[in-house]
Amino acid sequence: MSGHSKFANIKHKKEKNDAAKGKIFTKIGKEIAVAVKEGGSSDPSNNSRLRDVIAKAKSNNMPNDTIERNIKRASGDMSAANYEHITYEGYGPNGTAIIVETLTDNKNRTASNVKNAFTKGSGNVGTPGCVSFMFDKKGQIVIDKEEYEGDADELMMQVLDAGAEDFVEEEDSFEVLTDPDDFSAVRLAMEEAGIPMASAEVTMIPQTYVELTDAKDIANIQKTLDMLDDDDDVQDVYHNWDE
Repeated sequence: MSGHSKFANIKHKKEKNDAAKGKIFTKIGKEIAVAVKEGGSSDPSNNSRLRDVIAKAKSNNMPNDTIERNIKRASGDMSAANYEHITYEGYGPNGTAIIVETLTDNKNRTASNVKNAFTKGSGNVGTPGCVSFMFDKKGQIVIDKEEYEGDADELMMQVLDAGAEDFVEEEDSFEVLTDPDDFSAVRLAMEEAGIPMASAEVTMIPQTYVELTDAKDIANIQKTLDMLDDDDDVQDVYHNWDE
């Protein structure tokens, strides 16, 4: 599907992140703290969730010493990670669907900020489940073709043997899709095989995309997405806008 190459989005995000790495690292640090607390261990070999967050951290170019520091801080003060997962769903311009995943220690602040971001972009927060049915939850691993020197067919067989559901070749990348429950095992198998990964995460993939042609609609949804990106409580934002 043209217009929403996953790899193009990753490159776009990384360009933005380079100007705000501190913010991204703070958000991932929060995920590390929650993974250590909920997984009950600071040892990634005994905590698959922590392993997956570490993989996400590395794909966002977080230095190893920063990752280690976050793990030590989390394991040293387990009570500090009192964050609550809250997901918001709503609509942007022209019926675009937006899902916002947050980790917060202040529900009222987060709810107010998320609502404000939707309102400023002429959208509105809906009820739980109002748009999530338009997305599929999948493990998604993206490989940059420039970073991978092997054969595409061989790669496909490797990832399918490891338990992946699907393998898609794009113009500039390969995309591996898994059931969320199989994501950690597939990602680990690829890591052990030395396959470079541009990104590796459990994500929400739109079943269909909405194209916006009106300049005002585009400006409005961009405003909402930018405000959500800037919010420290917001971990991930998924939408079906065909950028």
